[in-house]
Amino acid sequence: MKTVIHRGNTRGFADHGWLQSHHTFSFAGYYNPERIHFGALRVLNDDAVKGGMGFGAHPHDNMEIVSIPLEGALEHKDNTGRHKIINQHDVQIMSAGTGIEHSEFNASRTEPVKFLQIWLFPKKRDIPPRYEQQTFEPAGRHNQLQLVVSPEENSGALWINQDAWFSLGRFDKDRSFDYTPKLNGNGVYLFVLSGSLKAGGETLGTRDAIAVSELEKLNVTTLEDTEFLIMDLPMAV
Repeated sequence: MKTVIHRGNTRGFADHGWLQSHHTFSFAGYYNPERIHFGALRVLNDDAVKGGMGFGAHPHDNMEIVSIPLEGALEHKDNTGRHKIINQHDVQIMSAGTGIEHSEFNASRTEPVKFLQIWLFPKKRDIPPRYEQQTFEPAGRHNQLQLVVSPEENSGALWINQDAWFSLGRFDKDRSFDYTPKLNGNGVYLFVLSGSLKAGGETLGTRDAIAVSELEKLNVTTLEDTEFLIMDLPMAV
């Protein structure tokens, strides 16, 4: 089993006034040759946007983009005419495919929005652009893993154009479980949203992460009430 620890305070950081963004992997003005990607996981940005502000219209292609609001709500518009509000407890996925242009703004004029912006390399290139979002009630992740992204249709989760599974967990203190990758050869990236836990023998706090490859299973034990995201994804891209 190979492990890499990404401490929250070692991430890249950009302060644009209206936007504070922590970059786990090289992004925009932050470059770290040891943090380009983890398998199919290319971007994990931890963003906070002030009220009334946001990202103007900009293009993407051939990337799977997942947005997870942690506080507040995002307003999404794109060049297909789609206009949606993504609230806390929603998850959004967008396959950029052959190309799409979109904007994302704080849906509130006064309150900040905090969200994760996650990019994965796609399994198939140049598919038609697609968009989907779904609400996942927090009760569904209490002391259990709640599947929110999956390549399997009719799984109850959002479909992704990649052999990747995302699960959210909200576990009480002193809970323990083993996580086994869904596919042989997949790696696991566990990101702590709040609280603390032990994973693979390492202690992780809020906004810390562990990247694990060449594993059969990953043991996780919460040290206090803890929320986290597990991403199970291909290492070969």
